[in-house]
Amino acid sequence: MAMTLVYLVQHGEKQPIPGDPELTKLGRGHAARTGQWLRNAGLGAVYSSPARRAWQTAEIIADVVGLSVVADARLRERANWDATQPIADFLGDWAHSTHDRDFVPRCGDSSCTAAERLRSFIVELATAPAPVAAATHGGVTVDLLRTLLGDQALPADLVTDGMPSCAITTLDGLNVVDIASTRHLT
Repeated sequence: MAMTLVYLVQHGEKQPIPGDPELTKLGRGHAARTGQWLRNAGLGAVYSSPARRAWQTAEIIADVVGLSVVADARLRERANWDATQPIADFLGDWAHSTHDRDFVPRCGDSSCTAAERLRSFIVELATAPAPVAAATHGGVTVDLLRTLLGDQALPADLVTDGMPSCAITTLDGLNVVDIASTRHLT
């Protein structure tokens, strides 16, 4: 059975503020380059996390490839800092949930739950008629990769430092083809 290629796109660089920040000018530029690269991929759909930074990334990509964006909450981040707790506490929870994948932070999901949520999105698309792009977040993408491949198979800095702006992780069904590629941005 042929599987569907899924391009998980890390959202573009965001404004350094809490809540639901917009993309920076650099982030919008990276999203446009990502759309140009995906233009020849034969996409059948563009999905997005409901978070503004991912939605703006997806809108820019969708505009370039001539599609509309479909929201899917399974693409949301593991946790999002909304300033209801001090940043130090949020970062502590994030680090704890990275180390202990079953730990549930005060404002989000455990790493294992986030990975399963994203995995269910990928499985649902397994027989889609054309490749899809999905604008999502670095934490949840890394959570999925850790589940599919194990920590030893990932570059160490990916787990500790996160995904670069508009990095593309390519999956063929649940088979990982490429991790956090930024070649399209150069």
